[in-house]
Amino acid sequence: MSATPKPAARAAISGVQKMTPSEAFVETLVAQGVDTMFGIMGSAFMDAMDIFAPAGIKLIPVVHEQGAGHMADGYARVSGRHGVVIGQNGPGISNCVTSIAAAYWAHSPVVIVTPETGTNSMGLGGFQEAQQLPMFQEFTRYQGHVTHPARMAEYTGRCFDRAISDMGPTQLNIPRDYFYGEISCEIPRPMRIERGAGGPESLKAAADLLASAKFPVILSGGGVVMGDAVEACKALAERLGAPVCSGYLRNDSFPASHPLWAGPLGYQGSKAAMKLISQADVVIALGSRMGPFGTLPQHGLDYWPKEAKIIQVEADHTNLGLVKKITVGIHGDAKAVAEALLGQIAARTLACDATKAERAAKVKAEKGAWEKELTEWTHERDPYSLDMIAEAKDERTFNGGVYLHPRQVLRELEKAMPPRVMVSTDIGNINSVANSYLRFEEPRSFFAPMSFGNCGYALPTIIGAKVAAPDRPAIAYAGDGAWAMSMVEVMTAVRHDIPVTAVVFHNRQWGAEKKNQVDFYNRRFVAGELESPSFAGIARSMGAEGIVVDRLEDVGAALKKAIDLQMNQRKTCVIEIMCTRELGDPFRRDALRKPVRLIEKYKDYV
Repeated sequence: MSATPKPAARAAISGVQKMTPSEAFVETLVAQGVDTMFGIMGSAFMDAMDIFAPAGIKLIPVVHEQGAGHMADGYARVSGRHGVVIGQNGPGISNCVTSIAAAYWAHSPVVIVTPETGTNSMGLGGFQEAQQLPMFQEFTRYQGHVTHPARMAEYTGRCFDRAISDMGPTQLNIPRDYFYGEISCEIPRPMRIERGAGGPESLKAAADLLASAKFPVILSGGGVVMGDAVEACKALAERLGAPVCSGYLRNDSFPASHPLWAGPLGYQGSKAAMKLISQADVVIALGSRMGPFGTLPQHGLDYWPKEAKIIQVEADHTNLGLVKKITVGIHGDAKAVAEALLGQIAARTLACDATKAERAAKVKAEKGAWEKELTEWTHERDPYSLDMIAEAKDERTFNGGVYLHPRQVLRELEKAMPPRVMVSTDIGNINSVANSYLRFEEPRSFFAPMSFGNCGYALPTIIGAKVAAPDRPAIAYAGDGAWAMSMVEVMTAVRHDIPVTAVVFHNRQWGAEKKNQVDFYNRRFVAGELESPSFAGIARSMGAEGIVVDRLEDVGAALKKAIDLQMNQRKTCVIEIMCTRELGDPFRRDALRKPVRLIEKYKDYV
């Protein structure tokens, strides 16, 4: 058996040349700077896969294709480059739908390559045949279907260009017989769109509003991260003396150590941010669409300032005024707009100048009060915990150990976080509560499934992030329900030497949904229990390290040990936290109400 050929130096060919469509596909990937892909090998693209290595492209095999899509998403969100996922036609491709949907709502430049049934058997119901364009239609910004082998490079290049320009996933659909033959073509050069600072009229109107504002507040969204606009946002905030609230799950869009940082809005966000933005007379939403879940009332606070004038800055003009009524809409790049606005107001006398010191004191006071409340917040005591543990005299003890309160655990994890850490969170009750405790100093550090809210996100995403930034610590948070959906990707991390750390909150339930059964269905629990074996033990069986934590004083030490294993010994580690069943606020106030039963035999179920 011969050795795998050593990858050649990466340089895309130029000029019109004869080649196979597989070569045209691979050379276009090279021209776009692709060196990493995620997926599972398959006969549908094997001719192209055969030449990945000499082109300098590494295909990282996964356990399940949904994981491959999440890894591509994490890779793209950290690197700012394309994340690429590929799989076998039919079931391999359909397995990716959920992860591409998550990438869509995160605005990640992910390209999914979908080889499909050959043209000579389409419509006959052959093996692994599926209509692959409709299944991704809702979750892609552009779909390229190769209509002839000679157009392979053209469509491939366009999909990669559009993923960057349109800020979201694109699909490259290729009939499997189109990889073969001989064509003449030229490999297209990458095309990148330069975004500007918006129109002069909207900029002037925004600058005038800011000049007259007495209590300006900045809402920093995903556009600040993707547009490398953090420093520009800081400069604008400092000139205005404006507190900065982060958009929902965009906790890395402003440094937490900055005096003007107020924390995230939205579900399980910062009370300090909510109380401060409620006082705003002008809000500048920088790179934020102000989505419904990111601005909903929380902690009993209906905080959105309904009388404030809103300046919205968006690179996607279709988001302007989509969710909230705005006064000025600026279609432009977050960094360019922030710099332009700063230039227009830098030398002006602003109405907010006179109260800058007073506002700074208010920001400090609100943050201090919120931090104190977070530290002391262990008051949830859901009585149904007693019903869920058979014959337990104390719902907080088990087998000599102690179930830990989730908020106390999250606080200890926050204290033990290493510098430059990257964190991904899954969906679920404890992970959502973590929104209050996750703070970052640099962008491209925090990853979540955004408003798509799918389970099984955190582990594969942080694996992709680690591939893109191997020098940074990488941590995934997951509840036991979501963890079970993706924990097999521990094998991917171990097999391919991609060391990461996972924190699994083992509370033996689908917590977010059980909270609804508490609040709306008189504690009638159906299908919510998750009694499981030790996840640390399962991790060890997959070749990783496993740590069980059942004492609060061990939480920080366990995380530090796991990070040492990751960074210095290149070992993946799963930390299993034994948590109580206490729950936070319900997810879906919008979707539930007290039941009314009309059939006699159901009358008692109200």
